[in-house]
Amino acid sequence: MAGVVVIGAGLAGLRAAESLRQNGYQGSLTIVGDEEHGPYNRPPLSKDLLRGAVSEESCRFDTAGLDATWLLGRSAVRLDVAGRRVTLDDGSRLGYERLLVATGCRPRPWPAPVPSAGVHMLRSLDDARRLRRAARESRRAVIVGGGFIGCEIAATLRELGLEVVLLDTAEQLITPLGPELGRRARTWHEDAGVAVHLGVRVERFLGGARVSGVRLADGRVFDADLVVIGIGAVPNTEWLAGSGLRLESGGVLCDERCLAAGAPEIGVVGDIAARPDPWTGQPRRVEHWTNAVDTAITAATNLFAGAGAGVVHRSIPTFWTDQYHYKLKAVGWPAAADNVSVVADEPGRQRLVAEFHRAGQLVAAATVNDHRAHLRYRRRLADVATRPERLPLSA
Repeated sequence: MAGVVVIGAGLAGLRAAESLRQNGYQGSLTIVGDEEHGPYNRPPLSKDLLRGAVSEESCRFDTAGLDATWLLGRSAVRLDVAGRRVTLDDGSRLGYERLLVATGCRPRPWPAPVPSAGVHMLRSLDDARRLRRAARESRRAVIVGGGFIGCEIAATLRELGLEVVLLDTAEQLITPLGPELGRRARTWHEDAGVAVHLGVRVERFLGGARVSGVRLADGRVFDADLVVIGIGAVPNTEWLAGSGLRLESGGVLCDERCLAAGAPEIGVVGDIAARPDPWTGQPRRVEHWTNAVDTAITAATNLFAGAGAGVVHRSIPTFWTDQYHYKLKAVGWPAAADNVSVVADEPGRQRLVAEFHRAGQLVAAATVNDHRAHLRYRRRLADVATRPERLPLSA
């Protein structure tokens, strides 16, 4: 057979390939990526790289020591599970003994036509290059989407001196973390001079070939020479339709070992891995940096382990966002909570700690400018993650 093929040359694909080598795999290793660039770190794209505080080179991962064949600027278009073959966009086919699927997500497109110039989305290094150039030539920006990416871009553009308007259909920013943290985030942006409008709907983008503004459904118009759309992500799984893999929750259904359901010769990692949620037992995807790393290590460890062997994925979801001088970190499962309470609040130090509980049990925590508290909660929640019998709704 033709060894291991990794589809996806981002963080998840790279860490899976590295883990295979570290675990002693010495066979053929081929990594396919749809970008011309090798693997790079995405979080700086909306912050330090966009602001010009770091270089592109500093964002690139070192791959010099990895013994692999790289096929960059190529994408997979079809998978034949039974025949163990992947078809690429140029018609060529790759056979495999084992396969790792790490194709990630792409930005959710606006559901209607938009002007061809001045409207941006951010996911890739090339997207960041275009947005950075546009920011240098713009004065007024409108950000559509108040999630993590939208808030980060709004903060960065405001720090670059642009007038910024931030819009969202939701009644709060960063919805997954609840109303109190959403209210705090709104304050951060408004104190910095961002005009935040929530519970609003964009009717259309104005302008001909180049955007000139945004009209809301209530008739209000915001002038803009730069618009950024950040309304979520779409898993890159269309190429797997008809392959024999089970697609659930937009991703590929896999077990607790990060191996595809019904196809244990295939590991599924990163954003597209739909694993059993420990609180409900239902498949759920996690789109965070740490999840890409953790699932990659788990899948690579289990890929050659054999039936019933290997390790179970029990890592704790962890994510963070930097906005202005606020560093918000969260750990655990906020969506599982039925109660959120602020347990520490020091405005003078711009410090905040919030706990998320379900049926009285701690399930998540969020901290602002308090790394030590974040680490303490990671240790506390690690006990829950590694002992599934402590999960009240565990399947």
